[in-house]
Amino acid sequence: MRPAQGVLARIAVVIALHAALLYALVQINPDLKKQIAPIVVSLITPPQPLPQAPPPSSPPPPKPQPRQPAQTVAVAKPAVPPATPPANAISVEAPAAPARTAAEPPAAEPPAATAAVPAPAPPAAAPPPAPAEPPSVVAPRFDAAYLNNPAPVYPAAARRRGEHGRVQLRVYVSAAGAAEKVELFRTSGSGALDAAAREAVERWRFVPARQGERPVGAWVIVPIVFTFEG
Repeated sequence: MRPAQGVLARIAVVIALHAALLYALVQINPDLKKQIAPIVVSLITPPQPLPQAPPPSSPPPPKPQPRQPAQTVAVAKPAVPPATPPANAISVEAPAAPARTAAEPPAAEPPAATAAVPAPAPPAAAPPPAPAEPPSVVAPRFDAAYLNNPAPVYPAAARRRGEHGRVQLRVYVSAAGAAEKVELFRTSGSGALDAAAREAVERWRFVPARQGERPVGAWVIVPIVFTFEG
């Protein structure tokens, strides 16, 4: 209550000063004493300070709860039957996600599995090369000097009749060079001359036809001319 005591002390000082002043005035002028009414001094009780409301009490801190041990929760992954990849595909499998506990933060999702990429088709096989054409056949020969083939005999009856002309015989020469077949290809107009030419050619030897380095059988046209000259 120190503030109230200070106020009272100041009031007492003021009253004492006024009393001293009045006393001095009365001493100087005695008649003034009769004119001055008595001064009644009453002490005024200083107003009591209003009681201050207590500050709001803060709620008591919560009691620490006992920490429960973390429980491990196993997350069962549904069984998915593996898809059968095509015979010509690469299957890329996604890695299996590990089981996590309830207290652990959720793990990042694994990247999506790469779709199976079909293997490139093998290049088309090159077409087989066209078979080489066989070498051409060289026709048989009958005019080689070393064959010593005799000329046909001119028939005497045909000479007397003045028959002459050109006979063409079609001869099949074997691979050994023999005349296997002799056919009349074009007549001379005289049966005697055609027959004489045929008899002579059937006994001839030929150079056989050749296909590359191999002798083969082939046909050849043999012309024979009957004339009187020489």
